[in-house]
Amino acid sequence: MKILYHHRIASKDGQYVHVAEIIKALRELGHEVIVVAPKVAENSEFGSDGGWVDVLKNKLPKAFYELLEFSYSFYAFLKLSYAILKYKPDAIYERCNLFLPSGIWAKKLFNLKLQLEVNSPLYDERNKYGGIALTRLARWSENYVWKNADRVLPVTQVMANYVRGIGVPEERIYVIPNGVDTSVFTPQDSENRAERFKNKLVVGFVGFCREWHQLDKVMTVLAAEKREDLFFLVVGDGPVISELKKLASTLGFDNQFESTGLVKREDMPYWLDQMDIALQPAVTPWASPLKMIEYFAKGLAIVAPDMDNIKELIEDNKNGVLFDRQNLDDMMVKLHGLLDNNERRIELAQQSEKTISQRNLTWKNNAESIVKGY
Repeated sequence: MKILYHHRIASKDGQYVHVAEIIKALRELGHEVIVVAPKVAENSEFGSDGGWVDVLKNKLPKAFYELLEFSYSFYAFLKLSYAILKYKPDAIYERCNLFLPSGIWAKKLFNLKLQLEVNSPLYDERNKYGGIALTRLARWSENYVWKNADRVLPVTQVMANYVRGIGVPEERIYVIPNGVDTSVFTPQDSENRAERFKNKLVVGFVGFCREWHQLDKVMTVLAAEKREDLFFLVVGDGPVISELKKLASTLGFDNQFESTGLVKREDMPYWLDQMDIALQPAVTPWASPLKMIEYFAKGLAIVAPDMDNIKELIEDNKNGVLFDRQNLDDMMVKLHGLLDNNERRIELAQQSEKTISQRNLTWKNNAESIVKGY
């Protein structure tokens, strides 16, 4: 097939990983993919923000910025129309964004099928965390694209419930969780373990560290064990890193703590090879966490919150351990249990690795499901 892929992502982060991996998987299946999207992310390093787009968002009055967002749809519609006339695609695949009805306009004008990937309820999310000025336009834009797509692809059943809630028929909803490239994220290789991590039980966290992750408590639990074989590895950056370094010094844990700062995307498999236990302290209630699926692929023992979206992938005490999402102290209890029970940790890790094949959590499988939807 010849598929036109449309998105409006300006930052090069986890969102962009999803976009790049789906495009790669579709192409590896032999399909031609034409991308219509902003050039901002393509020309930047992984981990970068939206550049001048973010500057505008922070400087302009909210209502004016939202009008610019919606105005971009007319420009995007022209770009889509040009691409359709030039390349004559068989179908459109779009990553949903707020104030972005242009894909649906193009689908209707050129009579093409459009599948819509939905990663979050953007109206609710933005209204809650950043606020929305043009609420009626924002709500309309989201409902309009959900209702007019030929097939809506939410990443979790939790997200699917939002789509169902506005009246999208069940037969047009198909849940596709995030995936992993198993040729890149292969099961753990002990030969890839750095010397300083060998013979260590490494507890790891991947992501942008914030206060609510309570990584200070994790370090305190590990330090209290008074075990030289324990190590705490934080892969990423964030505002609490300096505090964690100070705490490590205070606890005499300096030689058993390391933070990498921002790492290149291609280096992530290496860093996961250094870990034994992986922490997923918090996640939005509708997300399909990319890093958790990569933890599965590497065969790590995972400690995660007992949220509905997480329980779509983790069965407690089988392929991971769930803690009370209302009580992060319970994460420390569950972590402590794994530190003291090596046999149980190894069993969890073995089941964790099997999750990828059992649930078909690969980008290739996702791409195949997308194509079948046309």
